[in-house]
Amino acid sequence: MDDRFRALEAWLRDTLALAPSRIEPASADASFRRYFRVFAGDTSLIAMDAPPQREDSSAFIRVAALLREAGLHAPRVVARDLDRGFLLLSDLGTTTYMAAMREGRDVDRLFADATTALVRWQGATRPGALPEYDEALLRRELELFPEWYVGRHLGITLDGSQREGLERVFRAILARNLGEPRVYVHRDYMPRNLMVCDPNPGILDFQDAVIGPISYDVASLYRDAFISWDEERVLDGTIRYWEKARAAGLPVRADFAEFWRDVEWMGLQRHLKVLGIFARLRHRDGKAGYVEDTPRFVAYVRHAVSRYGDLAPLGRLMDALEGREPRAGYTF
Repeated sequence: MDDRFRALEAWLRDTLALAPSRIEPASADASFRRYFRVFAGDTSLIAMDAPPQREDSSAFIRVAALLREAGLHAPRVVARDLDRGFLLLSDLGTTTYMAAMREGRDVDRLFADATTALVRWQGATRPGALPEYDEALLRRELELFPEWYVGRHLGITLDGSQREGLERVFRAILARNLGEPRVYVHRDYMPRNLMVCDPNPGILDFQDAVIGPISYDVASLYRDAFISWDEERVLDGTIRYWEKARAAGLPVRADFAEFWRDVEWMGLQRHLKVLGIFARLRHRDGKAGYVEDTPRFVAYVRHAVSRYGDLAPLGRLMDALEGREPRAGYTF
């Protein structure tokens, strides 16, 4: 029991007007937030501990309201103390999509519910309601790859030619990302943050939501950080999302081949960012477990660069980082 937990426990007693019968860890994530399941009488609730000097709980409250206004199943805020960084939330249950999928439940149905909810979320977009996923933010995320993954985690300093080639790739990625129509973006819409519940899905970890490229969330849904799918399922699921989006009047590309390119290039921006974030979590924040999933993202990156000539400098760089002979077809 640390000081913040004791303060949270006292706040819960005051807020609930009764002593919780049990408090147990619910989950933790890559941020400084912690979650506890609170049992009081016949009810279970979720207490969020988000140190205010580290986390902005007001963003969580704002986005939760937008999701619920859109008819989606996000936690209801029962009580709050923003000065201390405490929130009390409705409980969406204990079964994540990731757990259900690994247990062999109906993956197609789960994905269908997720893409239906995503279309509804995007269709509720109101300009100005959330921060913009602009060039500066997209660029800042890309720079995590050379700074933290290449420089800190691998201990490699890029030479001038490599940095120049990477910069050309970054400019190409940004141009594609910024050319997309813009909607609400959850920004971490993946099976670990979706809950199996009624109505399905319950949606979590949305506090970093922005207005940005329409392909972002479907790219993160199928190119997940912790579970991989074969290309057939990814392609089929993306087509089904695209069909729903078109039927709902969302501004996806009329040509699926062009939309698929958007998805792959948006995914690449995210994969490079995540490689940097996972390295930073280990080397700055002492959270070592995340880097175990970096091979998944390296594979995602290699898959993308193998398909598009404009990404050839990144392919050559990945070979150099892994000590491989350059592959045929990678030319500067």
